[in-house]
Amino acid sequence: MLSNKLAKGIYAYICICLLQITLANAQGIGQLPVSDTIKLDVKQAEKLFLDNNLLLLAEHYNIQSSQALVEQARKWDNPLLNTDQNVYSKSTSSLFQHGTDANGNPVGEYYVQVQQLIKTAGKRGKQIDLAKTNANLAEWQFKSVMRSLRATLLTDFYTIARLQGNARLYDENMASLNKLLHAQEAELAAGNIARKEYLRVQALIIALQQDMTENAKSMNDAQSELKTILQVTGNKFIQPLLPENEPAEIPSITWLQLMDTAKHNNPDYQTQVYQTQFNHQNLKLQKALAVPDITFGPEFDQNANYAPNYVGLAISLPLPLWDRNQGNIKTAKFQVKQQETLLSQADQKLQNDVLNAYQKLLLTIQLSSKNNQKFYEDYNQLQKNIMESYNKRQISLLEFLEYFNDYHDIREKQLEQTLNLRLAKEELNDIVGADVVN
Repeated sequence: MLSNKLAKGIYAYICICLLQITLANAQGIGQLPVSDTIKLDVKQAEKLFLDNNLLLLAEHYNIQSSQALVEQARKWDNPLLNTDQNVYSKSTSSLFQHGTDANGNPVGEYYVQVQQLIKTAGKRGKQIDLAKTNANLAEWQFKSVMRSLRATLLTDFYTIARLQGNARLYDENMASLNKLLHAQEAELAAGNIARKEYLRVQALIIALQQDMTENAKSMNDAQSELKTILQVTGNKFIQPLLPENEPAEIPSITWLQLMDTAKHNNPDYQTQVYQTQFNHQNLKLQKALAVPDITFGPEFDQNANYAPNYVGLAISLPLPLWDRNQGNIKTAKFQVKQQETLLSQADQKLQNDVLNAYQKLLLTIQLSSKNNQKFYEDYNQLQKNIMESYNKRQISLLEFLEYFNDYHDIREKQLEQTLNLRLAKEELNDIVGADVVN
């Protein structure tokens, strides 16, 4: 008697849970109703990313700012005008008295000088070179930001495709289980099966509903990050358009070709290359700054000490007796050595990263062989046969549940393997800095 009451209590509890989950599922499992679906393939998503992302726009302004500094470095220093003239003459009680008196003699004094700074030792050219290198650094920093954001974009894009595959799998399994549960209701009413078999199927449905809820949560997280990158606002859903299977072919490019391509296209490595160039150029400039610049220009003085109208040429330069820019030159030398060490480290890291990504891709391709694809196809057909066998009472409930859970795990592994293959390809492309595999 107690066991019957307990069974009825469990049955009532499961029914209530099923009702709550069904209502939640009807409302999108806690999600707001999607007002619009944006369907994108990879190329369309990348174009939308390049057109709309605000971080890329901010970095692009940094490039333009650096390029403007190149133009500024090309400019010559402005000439300097000096003038000195009398303001008040006590003898004549007049202001700004100039010209000549009644006898034709000059009256008053004024002095005019124009000076031009001439940079020596190629300082101007070296400053232009520094500005150009700084502009190149800004471009590679832009590419580094774009590479990082693009990697996040593709990771989210492919992850959403995988989660959508999970959702389709859950829907298929839920439909099969609901159909089975409906058939069991008639069998239970006729007394052909025990209530525990009916409850086992209900428990499997509840577990599947929980998996669907967790999958939906992960989908929301990936959607939120992807929409931020693409600058998509509002209650919209991005649906990736991707083939179900990913081509698994070993890339034809050689290891040496991969490394050569990476050294020319990897933003992090190129940033170190240009930073090293910048430090070498800065050392040359600091040495040039030790050479004095020359300032010269014509000058005119009316009523000078010995001539009424004096015309001369002024030349001036500092004497490098104490300050010969020694400290800045030493600092620049140490910066060159430091940066050369960092460049060597970046070279080693790039080689290891490319090799690691390439080996991971090869391992992932091996798992995605045609034999494995044939296995997945055969297992899908087996699942259909298992459902029919159970309906015909050719296998027990325990065997059916075992096959059902195995099929569920196998299908999830298949979806995970497709995601891993896509991510392995993009990781190699990301490190190399170019699309070397498709």
